[in-house]
Amino acid sequence: MIPVDALREQPVLLGRGVRLVPLDADNADPFIASLLDMDPEVRRMTGTHKRFTEEELRAFAASRPDRHDRADWLIHDRDTGAYVGECALIDLDPDNAEMHYRISLNGLVVTGKGYGTAATDAVLEYAFETVGLHRVALEVFDFNTRARRSYEKSGFVREGVWRGHLRWDGAWHDAILMSILDDEYRASRAARG
Repeated sequence: MIPVDALREQPVLLGRGVRLVPLDADNADPFIASLLDMDPEVRRMTGTHKRFTEEELRAFAASRPDRHDRADWLIHDRDTGAYVGECALIDLDPDNAEMHYRISLNGLVVTGKGYGTAATDAVLEYAFETVGLHRVALEVFDFNTRARRSYEKSGFVREGVWRGHLRWDGAWHDAILMSILDDEYRASRAARG
């Protein structure tokens, strides 16, 4: 069991080539712009049917500092400061010390450069070492093989499938369920050196 406000302190996280900054009203402009004009391939990879309005995105960003049951970060290139995406720990289950993870990069132009894996690694370090989680879980669609490989590099293990979970362009797709436990995280980090 962990406290219900375990994410009250949401620090800036540093990873290999990335800097993760907690989302708030003051830094939300690139986040809002990327969601208002979402890359069609990012929309497909994340299964995002919803179209957002600027007003609802601004309200969402402004509410982040007051949420202590989740953490939302903007992902920036550590050297250039360029905004490359966003990620979050969501759905805190304090009794079971579990949360879910999600990440979205801005477009194909920033994929394959290690941003996703580096951001995930930084979030997992925070989740297990600072927050004290036992389990972090996620879902990834069957066609998003790049993301699956990235999650596996970070230590996530495939544990199941939600069959026919997403309807996209008239076809049904499975969601692959993955997770990493605290002992797996520690073993993975020890193996990396």
